Amino acid sequence: MISSNNPTSLVEAYISHLTNERRLSPLTCESYTRDMAALLKLAAETPLYQLKIHHIRRFVAQLHSKGLSGRSLARMLSAWRGLYNYLARDHGYTHNPCAGLRAPKSTKSLPHVLSPDEAAKLLEFKANDLITSRDRAMFELFYSSGLRLTELISLTPEDLNFAESTIRIHGKGDKTRIVPIGSKALQALKEWMKQRSALLKLGENALFLSRSGKCISSRSVSQRLKMRALQQGISLNVHPHVLRHSFASHLLQSSADLRAVQEMLGHANISTTQIYTHLDFQHLAKVYDATHPRAKKKG
Repeated sequence: MISSNNPTSLVEAYISHLTNERRLSPLTCESYTRDMAALLKLAAETPLYQLKIHHIRRFVAQLHSKGLSGRSLARMLSAWRGLYNYLARDHGYTHNPCAGLRAPKSTKSLPHVLSPDEAAKLLEFKANDLITSRDRAMFELFYSSGLRLTELISLTPEDLNFAESTIRIHGKGDKTRIVPIGSKALQALKEWMKQRSALLKLGENALFLSRSGKCISSRSVSQRLKMRALQQGISLNVHPHVLRHSFASHLLQSSADLRAVQEMLGHANISTTQIYTHLDFQHLAKVYDATHPRAKKKG
């Protein structure tokens, strides 16, 4: 028995389910919300229970023609599939029009990374006030420990262990991991902790605070990082995930321990971590081409 034919109400119920029952992160729920909004816009006046596989196939084709990558479409299809699984479980739906559908493949692009010199250049700025002290601690921690953006903003002071030089990270799917903190990040965090109380508002326990004394938003972190990169003369579009990618790539270049990097990044599957071995190969290939006598092209 279908409890509601109102698509907006059903989608809101699904997002509430993801937030409160599955306890997905706010950023992940925002992504699901955007995917649901795209589905409702494409469906227009057609109720969700009337959508068939040919409708979904047409929607995917429309989005692909507008430039959406295969990866983005695969994520969107997965979100829509999840919606219909929820509707079957809780609202009496008897079919899933997304079942069996695959997004068109797109070329696999490697993540952008900073070179070690660029990473050092990005982080070489003076922390001469509250805000720059906070920023330096955040950016050093990103690069030192490979955090996701959502993981950084969910940290509390209790997650820091200065005695052990480690930090407890609350990752995807409520999984917790302990990762080491480098000496420069540790020093930046100690300096920030000395000043943090000047911003802190009653009832707030986030490690990193906004000017208003509340937990800093993901948007603010991204904007501050992008602005800092420009100020430091780095042309690459630097966002938090670039520092995470750089952390993984530089660690593999020096250690080649894929399992250790997997654990520090919080990847459930090592296949996700293996993308960084391609980056490492890229790096080695450039070194080979530049230095090996047999690689040099004759003029």
